[in-house]
Formats: sequence, C-alpha cells, structure tokens
Amino acid sequence: MAGWLAFCAAVHLLVRPFGPSPWPRRLLRGIGWLAGARVRAVGPKPGRQTLIVANHVSWLDIPMLAGATDCAFVAKDGLKGHPVMRWLCEQNGTVFVDRERKASVGDQLGEMERALASPKPLTLFPEGTVSDGGTLLPFRSSLLKLAEEPPLPLIVQPVAIDYHGLGPEFGWPAGETGQANFIRLLGRKGTVDVTLHFLAPLEPGRNRKALARESHDAIAAALAPSGVAPAGV
Repeated sequence: MAGWLAFCAAVHLLVRPFGPSPWPRRLLRGIGWLAGARVRAVGPKPGRQTLIVANHVSWLDIPMLAGATDCAFVAKDGLKGHPVMRWLCEQNGTVFVDRERKASVGDQLGEMERALASPKPLTLFPEGTVSDGGTLLPFRSSLLKLAEEPPLPLIVQPVAIDYHGLGPEFGWPAGETGQANFIRLLGRKGTVDVTLHFLAPLEPGRNRKALARESHDAIAAALAPSGVAPAGV
C-alpha cells in the first residue's frame, strides 16, 4: 500500500497542472483491492450533482465507493489534524464537517453545495460513524437539508454497501482503536466479496427527515438478505 501510495502521489503531482487527475480514484481503488475487497456494482451508477447516501461499515467503504464512482466524501474534521490524511482527502475533494457544532451547519452545507458543482458525486454517511457491521444505525438528517430546496439540480441516491453477512468482521466494535482496526483488517486472510447496490434515486426538494427515512428504509431493505438489522430513524 505504501508503494502504491507513493507511485500514485508522484504521478498525480505530475499530471495535476494539466487538468483533472484520475489518480486519486486509482489510488483508492487500488487500496481497496490490496486490502482484499472484490467489488461488484449493481444498479445505475451516480453521475455529477448526485448526493450519495450510504451505510458505513468500515474504512474500506471509502476506497470501494471512490473506485466505483470517483466520488468525493463528507468526512469528520478530525482528519484535518493528520497532515498526510488531510492532503490525501483534499486531493479527492473531501468536505470536512463538525457534526457537533450546530451553528456551523450552514457553512458546511455551503461547502457541500460547492463540491456538488464539481464533476464528482458527493458521498454522505448519514449514520455519522462506522457501525459494528451488523446493524444499520439511525440516519442523521441535518446535512440532507441541502436537498430540501437545492440551489442546483440535485439527485439523492441511496447506496447499500453489502458485505454479505461478513459485516461484523469488518465493522468497528466499541473499544477498538482506529489503528487496531486498520491492522486487524489488513491481517485478515483471503478476500471478501462486496456488492455496492446503487438504488433508485429519491425525489429531492422534500423534508430532510423524510429523505433520511426513505434512504434508510431503501438501504435496510437491500441489506436485509445479509442479516443486517435495521434501526429506526
């Protein structure tokens, strides 16, 4: 992974002055593959001006989704304190948010709006954190306010990340540190088949809580065959 990162970063810096670089996506797709993820995508893939709403099981979700869609992400601003991670996130167009600061929601929505004006789709994990892999947590609706009265044409598309019953092996149990989780997953033998279910887009311009509920229900239905327990919104 370190070698792949060094190679992709070097080529990215060389080609970036000449236009949009494909190397952040290639880096993330390669990281997912090196970590053992074998990804299958089902359904209509999102295009530009699409807000992807997805469940969140593992850090592997990020390279898998980016590799499949070239999306940017909404991420916790704690990553800004890690220089290397911050630089990598910025190269892929990440929007940093502080979910605990209610007063900053307006600014965060403005950042998301600017990100959605780019050619990339934008992914939001409305659970607000990774789960234990066996439960679909309630969806927070605050950042879905952007879709209530979108300033530009906006598509809201739910995506179910399905580990086919192996979610608990990849989730983040209580008490496990980020470093321990990363090492544990890299030390897992073999590969894992993961399906990205690109579900039917929702109609925007409605109440954010309704959008959260409908996207939660759609993802829960897609994950039900794999034994993921839904939670209420």
